[in-house]
Amino acid sequence: MSRRCELTGKAVMSGNNVSHANNKTRRRFLPNLVNVTLMSEALNQRIRLRISANALRSVEHRGGLDAFLTKASETELSQKARLIKRQIAKKGAEETAAA
Repeated sequence: MSRRCELTGKAVMSGNNVSHANNKTRRRFLPNLVNVTLMSEALNQRIRLRISANALRSVEHRGGLDAFLTKASETELSQKARLIKRQIAKKGAEETAAA
């Protein structure tokens, strides 16, 4: 399982531990990933994702998973998130055609 957020693409970064004596040793900065189940109103189903805590805040701020995915760039999304985004867009197109 990769250490990458499925919605924002946030991944592991590397840097230095710097001691008081200014000795530098390499270290890794890991993203704060959490397993969450988000509800998609358009698809009317629950979706399990492994996202960062920051992405969870962004999803809530934008008004839910559907709104977040419609505005998100495809390059930073995981394969699973891209598939969900396409399903939501298809469902939205069907609803506008039916109306």
